[in-house]
Amino acid sequence: MRIVMAGASGFLGTTLAERLRSGGHDVTRLVRRPAEAPDEITWQPSAGQLDPAVLVTAGAVINLAGAGVGDKRWTAHYKSLIRSSRVDSTGTIARAIRQLPPEDRPKVLLQSSAVGWYGDTGDREVTEEAPAGTGFLADVCRVWEAAARPAEDAGTRVVLLRTGLPLDARGGLLKPQMPLFRLGAGAKLGGGKQWVPWISLTDWLAATEFLLNREDLAGPVNLVGPRPVTNATFTRTLGKVLNRPALLQVPGIALQVALGEFAHEALRSQRVLPGVLERAGFPFTHPDLEPALRAAIADPSPAAA
Repeated sequence: MRIVMAGASGFLGTTLAERLRSGGHDVTRLVRRPAEAPDEITWQPSAGQLDPAVLVTAGAVINLAGAGVGDKRWTAHYKSLIRSSRVDSTGTIARAIRQLPPEDRPKVLLQSSAVGWYGDTGDREVTEEAPAGTGFLADVCRVWEAAARPAEDAGTRVVLLRTGLPLDARGGLLKPQMPLFRLGAGAKLGGGKQWVPWISLTDWLAATEFLLNREDLAGPVNLVGPRPVTNATFTRTLGKVLNRPALLQVPGIALQVALGEFAHEALRSQRVLPGVLERAGFPFTHPDLEPALRAAIADPSPAAA
């Protein structure tokens, strides 16, 4: 299958492209700079520019584009970039799909979203049927997902990938934590009672490919493991896997000083479950946290799994 992918240079995009290519797919990457390789095509999502002809002959489009949520302090400018980078890229792709004749449209759009949709759920378990929560990231997710509607209205199957926190030593949640834990400075955040919606990178990759091929599945899908844990449990388990103490605590006020507004999101509890994946019979390789962490730290190339 020919697959057009946006956001292929990021951590998840790079590993997913590797996996898809190893499975025999032809991946064309959308890039914002001048194209430098045969598999690259230039687009300008901030200006809404994507030649619809790029999508002709594509069986699928995967959009993972968006500025990193935790990469920089949340100034007004950076919050605007978080929002616009997601909405602009999604809307540009969805409108390009709508402009094509029905016979030329991709069959499926796998559109990135996030469990931020649910806001703070406290101890309440939520699946895809739950409404949007409150807060900046929940607001972003609402407009982000809405931007994909032109593709859905045009008859393309749209799957909204509400991703949790993928686990891999090379990126995502674990990368900044590993050096601290190895120094014995691992610490729970705030009271540690907030729920962490983790998923192993192996399962994230497999679930994304699963959704690519399941023509009966559409709409929001939670890409999270089936057994979320509290931050305290996550901290203790990571310390155990690394054979390091993890007895410290970072007070909430210290996080606010260090991270600003983002600290409120970092301390939110999200007890999110993969309702759609479980009902569809997706086989999780790592349903439990400790084996997932051990695999993430030991396996340098889960994309090849």
